[in-house]
Order: sequence, then C-alpha cells, then structure tokens
Amino acid sequence: MLPGSAPVVLALAVASLFLSIAPVVGWRPWPNQKINASELVFGGSKKYEGSSEFVHMKYHMGPVLTANITVHTIWYGAWKKSQKRIIREFINSISAVDSKRPSVAGWWKTVQLYTDQTGDNISRAVRLGEEKNDRFYSHGKTLTRLSIQSVIKSAVTASTRPLPINPKSGLYLLLTSDDVYVQDFCQNVCGFHYFTFPSIVGYTLPYAWVGNSAKQCPGLCAYPFAVPDYIPGLKPLRSPNGDTGVDGMISVIGHEIAELATNPLVNAWYAGGDPMFPVEIADLCEGIYGTGGGGSYTGQMMNGADGATYNMNGIRRRFLLQWVWNHVLNYCTGPNALDP
Repeated sequence: MLPGSAPVVLALAVASLFLSIAPVVGWRPWPNQKINASELVFGGSKKYEGSSEFVHMKYHMGPVLTANITVHTIWYGAWKKSQKRIIREFINSISAVDSKRPSVAGWWKTVQLYTDQTGDNISRAVRLGEEKNDRFYSHGKTLTRLSIQSVIKSAVTASTRPLPINPKSGLYLLLTSDDVYVQDFCQNVCGFHYFTFPSIVGYTLPYAWVGNSAKQCPGLCAYPFAVPDYIPGLKPLRSPNGDTGVDGMISVIGHEIAELATNPLVNAWYAGGDPMFPVEIADLCEGIYGTGGGGSYTGQMMNGADGATYNMNGIRRRFLLQWVWNHVLNYCTGPNALDP
C-alpha cells in the first residue's frame, strides 16, 4: 500500500458499504404489493387491518428514541411559506394531545408502544427543532444517497446558525423541493431513512429524506391525491391542504419519523432476518389509511365539507397518514378505525 493511500481506501470502502446497504425506504403506491388485509375482526371490533401470523416484529437490542424527540429540518431548494406551514404543523401535531379525534397524536400512540431493552417506551414528545434553508441548491439539483449526507454536513457545520448536533434524540429531516431529483426517487421510492457516516458528516445522526413529487411522479408518491397511469379511470381525491405534493409528503414523513423513532440505527425494531433489508413498522402498513385497507385499497377515510379527503386531525389542519404496525396486537392500527 502506498504511503497516504489508507484514507482513500477507507473512503472507498465506506462508499461501497453504503451503496450495498440500501437505506430503508418508503414504497408506494404498491403496484406489485400483495394484498395485506382482509375482513379480520379483533375483539368484536374491526379496528385492525393487515394482520399476519407470518409477521414477527422483533427487537434486536439497538437504541430507540426514548428521550424527547427533536426534528431538525433542512429545506433544500425552493419552498413556499404555505408549504412549510403545512409540514411544520404536522410535526407539531404529533404531540398535540388536545387535537380533535381521530388525531395525529392518537396515531403516535402506536409508535409509543415500542420500547428499548430497559422497557422504556418511545417518547411521547416530538417537537420541531431548528431549521436550515438551502434555497440556492448548494449541492445541485441532482442528489445521490451519499451527497444527501453532504447536504446534512453542510447544515450542521454551517458558519452561521448551524443545526445543533443531537445524536441521541435528534432526527434530521431533509426535504427536497419539487425540482430536485434524488437517486431512486420516483422508482418506487418516495423517501428513506438511515444514519450519517462519521467519515462524511463527522457524527452518526439518524436522518430521513422525503421529496416533493408534484412535478416528477405525483401518481406514485402523492397517491391518492394524484393517480398513476396504470390505474385508468380512477379519479384523484382532493387533498386536505390544497397542495397535492406536500399533502402526499405528509404520510411519507410520518412513515419515516415512526421508523426513525423505533429503528434509528437500523438495529432495533424490524421484521425479517436480514438487517440489510429490514421490514419496519410502517413498511408493514404501506397503503393502509383506514378500516378495510390493504393492497391498492386505502381503507375507510373521511371527507370534509369542502370535499377534501383525510383520516386524522392535527392542531388546526387535516392530514392523510398511513397506519403503523402494532406489535402487541400483530395488526396495523390507527386512531380513525371504524367499528363494523
């Protein structure tokens, strides 16, 4: 080995490892997914969907987020103030226990059922932390999975108002605007989560990326507010906040935050025997928004007086948010479940 070549070899090894172990992704709208629900009844009440005796959600002894969770947001690209307000309220709604039922806070109660090895539950408190704007696309309009980590590094090492370093209870949420292409975006991937490499960022930080699909693939990532070409004749539903791309992002953001809380370093809660391809608590319920959901059917949802479709209430706004897996009951559960 040539003198001075060790850092180069190490960097190539890390890059090779990252590219071979895919971040945990959110898939939709499930053109090839097997139907995951039936007319199952639990305890005389049809509140739970997607039950499977073959699913064994297991704890692998890794850390989970039991301390108060802070979501630090990176707004990458061109974002409207109205779009930011929708996403901020959703994050703040996770801990807003006084919201009208069915609520986002009620949805989070399922996530709270998960514990660490000491028996401590996932924190009830989720708050919006510091924010960083990258409106000038400092790393370009095309991002790879590795360059996403470089965007996060820029945010936490900025000379002015850097994001705080919080490896134990901080989540770093990178949101890309509708004119940014991310590796694998729109190829069944609408978002993913992983953790940063110290060799790139300087710290191991749990993070998620979610993209605005409004201009690139709304039928894939903003369903059912947009309809994919392979479902002819199906009309899109009206989004609750009047922004198809952002309303579609909400469920993906919820998906990733729930999985980050229960599996931040990809060694805590997941099903399946392969840690490189874990099946996590939101993966098992992809596409299920209400009672009877599964496959390409969303399940029972609610319609507002304005014709908008939603299934949960936030502080003031309404949202459409997928259910998550309840490992106690072995079902997907949600606060908007309907009795038979």
